[in-house]
Amino acid sequence: MELRPYQWEVIMPALEGKNIIIWLPTGAGKTRAAAYVAKRHLETVDGAKVVVLVNRVHLVTQHREEFSRMLGKRWTITTLSGDMGPRAGFGHLARSHDLLICTAELLQMALTSPEEEEHVELNAFSLLVVDECHHTHKDTVYNIILSRYLEQKLQRTRPLPQVLGLTASPGTGGASKLKGAIDHILQLCANLDTWCIMSPRNHRPQLQELSPQHCKQYDLCQRRSWDPFADKLKNLMDQVHNQLEMPELSRDFGTQMYEQQVVELSQTAAEAGLQQRRVYALHLRRYNDALLIHDTVRAVDALATLQDFYDRERATKTQVLRAERWLLALFDGHKNELARLATHGPENPKLEVLEQILRKQFGSSESPRGIIFTRTRQSTHSLLLWLQHQPGLQTVDIRAQLLTGAGNSSQSTHMTQREQQEVIQKFRVGTLNLLVATSVAEEGLDIPQCNVVVRYGLLTNEISMVQARGRARAGQSVYSFVATENSRELRRELTNEALEALMEKAVAAVQEMDQAEYQAKIRDLQRAAVVKRAARAAQQESRRQQFLADQVQLLCINCMVAVGHGSDLRKVEGTHHVNVNPNFSIYYKVSQQPVVMDRAFKDWRPGGAISCGNCGEAWGMQIIYKSVKLPVIKVCSMLLETPQGRVRAKKWSRVPFLVPDFDYLQHCAQSLSDLFLD
Repeated sequence: MELRPYQWEVIMPALEGKNIIIWLPTGAGKTRAAAYVAKRHLETVDGAKVVVLVNRVHLVTQHREEFSRMLGKRWTITTLSGDMGPRAGFGHLARSHDLLICTAELLQMALTSPEEEEHVELNAFSLLVVDECHHTHKDTVYNIILSRYLEQKLQRTRPLPQVLGLTASPGTGGASKLKGAIDHILQLCANLDTWCIMSPRNHRPQLQELSPQHCKQYDLCQRRSWDPFADKLKNLMDQVHNQLEMPELSRDFGTQMYEQQVVELSQTAAEAGLQQRRVYALHLRRYNDALLIHDTVRAVDALATLQDFYDRERATKTQVLRAERWLLALFDGHKNELARLATHGPENPKLEVLEQILRKQFGSSESPRGIIFTRTRQSTHSLLLWLQHQPGLQTVDIRAQLLTGAGNSSQSTHMTQREQQEVIQKFRVGTLNLLVATSVAEEGLDIPQCNVVVRYGLLTNEISMVQARGRARAGQSVYSFVATENSRELRRELTNEALEALMEKAVAAVQEMDQAEYQAKIRDLQRAAVVKRAARAAQQESRRQQFLADQVQLLCINCMVAVGHGSDLRKVEGTHHVNVNPNFSIYYKVSQQPVVMDRAFKDWRPGGAISCGNCGEAWGMQIIYKSVKLPVIKVCSMLLETPQGRVRAKKWSRVPFLVPDFDYLQHCAQSLSDLFLD
């Protein structure tokens, strides 16, 4: 576990107790360098406690292996992630171990937990390691934790842990000019209370010599010369537009910009009580999704998602509006023609290019291992199906599997965290040699044998580009960008290359700053951030007290039936909003099958899905919390009728009334009292 000279160079200030960001390319050993800093910290600091924060569950296990190799058996290490099931409290585990590796969300929950066994303060740790620290911005969980750190620093109320950030891609923060990129780097340094951002200077040639060399190639294709399936979908969307009677609405079908327009339209229609218009907007979004899928994979995949949507509409909706009846008839009247066009239309040119890449890379005897990155969970499923059934790939040794994020989706089933770990392990040992992945695999995944990375039609930023490219760890790796000629995706990738160079210049400029000037800027940025956050918190608190909870009615977003009041709501574990009014049960139905979730929780487990008893709109799910059944309501399923008009909140934290915490003992006592009164 010896460090290389460039690793020694970047960690020296951290060994002296200074807060730093280590900026090294992917594959250059940031985690090993951090593990050494942790080891020296535990050896030299009295009562030392180290916490390592990660932003992806699969990195918890990966980092444990690296830290365990460095620390040996002298120090106790424990890990925490959402899929661990019943366990001792976070605070208890932190106090009884020397080093804790966990997802940032779990630390944030522990910092705010009122339970002694769960609760922990930041000063319980003497070293805080922040992996992929470029995520410490805006309202990310990393920045929420570090904002707490900065508040305590400026108040000088208690000792604080040393901070060590790790990143391969600080980014430019959306800036396109050097000054803006420098401001972004300075803000990142301020958020992490950084003394210096460290990268090798004296040993840079050695780093360049040891870094994996990538052969980047742009694999471009022509647009389809004719596309009858897409033309038919657009024709159906035109008919919906004619029903809508909104000539100002753009007809730029099949774009993310159009998707944003119809999402906003559905929200404003809901607030105005225009149910028919809202329904048209929702269905237009589904047609737009189908066009996006068709552009990415096959027409049959696009039609399958559209068919699935209409099948679910029929199965779940018990009250059908006039607009819905017309939309169902429109699809039914053309689905056979769509099916014919989907199976007899031209092949997607991007898939033809992808097949050529895979045949070339996996047709050799050199045991390749690769990752295809694509935008959505739906497209990973569709690409895997295509891989398994494409005749030209049946003679090539491809053993592929999905790697996607956890969580439910209306379009596809989710992967559990355990399934993610199993897939990564099979890929690591070579049982699988190709992953079809979303961005969940972009950061931190360390497979030294991976030598093929394909970014398939992606529209992302420079950080995603750098991170995805970094998954190709083997020497002479191939990094392919697949896109259509003159497409937005291609223009964005070329822009990303320029932004990566801009990022490097900005970091260099910050490193060259006079230390006194740098520290003054950092202090100013920190004070401004704390003031801004306090002002925003005060604004949110004011908004939450805008109305009394019993003045706000809850309406079903679909049928507008009033189903309760804001005063019926309580928060479970500060997150889940439940309706505790016993009369609420008459308004919803519960499915027989419990909702499948990818993690176990300490005090509750999922029950069935719940939906509006009047129209069938999905509302959320039932949970069994310490033996009590409670309906958890999704904020997007409710419209709020306030004294000043209707509001659709994006988050429960933004509703204009206070929601108190759920009191389990009080609820049980009230239930018993009601029982005796009955």
